[in-house]
Amino acid sequence: MRKQWYEELFENYGNKYDNESFTQGTTGECNFLEEELNYDRSLKILDVGCGTGRHSIELSKRGYNVTGVDLSESQLARAREKATACGLEIQFLQHDARKLPFEREFDFAIMLCEGGFPLMETDEMNFEILQSVTRSLKPGSKLIFTTLNGLFPVFNSVEQFCNDTTAEGNATYHGNTFDIMTFRDHNITEFEDDSGNIKKLECNERYYIPSEITWLLKTLGYRKIDIFAAKLGAFSRNDRLTTKDFEMLVIAEKMK
Repeated sequence: MRKQWYEELFENYGNKYDNESFTQGTTGECNFLEEELNYDRSLKILDVGCGTGRHSIELSKRGYNVTGVDLSESQLARAREKATACGLEIQFLQHDARKLPFEREFDFAIMLCEGGFPLMETDEMNFEILQSVTRSLKPGSKLIFTTLNGLFPVFNSVEQFCNDTTAEGNATYHGNTFDIMTFRDHNITEFEDDSGNIKKLECNERYYIPSEITWLLKTLGYRKIDIFAAKLGAFSRNDRLTTKDFEMLVIAEKMK
């Protein structure tokens, strides 16, 4: 069976991934997460789509108990390597985010930088990720994730945004076409993997509008859902989401 684009992208991309512009806000993002955790280090945290473990490692350095899961063994290998170098023991597990093996086990879940959701091929598969993460959480727990803001491409060019925010040596994105009927952006992603090979992939990602996210989470039993603009390295409840924000920050509390 042919691999999906996101499987090919992350199969040998751990070192290069850590140099991408969009991965440089870890410290500030974890500052915000600590506030949302009320600095309670007894809470058990699940990092879904943890990639190379940047949030898991930073939170672990601060004394939190984190389990990281990702589909890519290459990304996880890089995460384990980094954790070992920091003298940390973190459980990094390979799982499909739609089929997590946990049942009401965690107090807090994060899914940042499009960690799985919304990369799937269909809306149903993306929803399965939300379902799976919700099953993993205890009643009264909190879920924080970022996702692509569907209001942005209606008023702005995704390709121009990527060009303006991509540093030299990072992956590039070309030929972006946004389908207003499906709210999917299709593009050619070009990047150099960790072995120095240049790769071109036909990719597409699902953009969501706030009301969609609110409805999906309500159907899963979340009682309080807040949505804000997601600023790189500077998450805040003070940032109102607008049409100029590329990503949205979602904070939801599961019913007790």
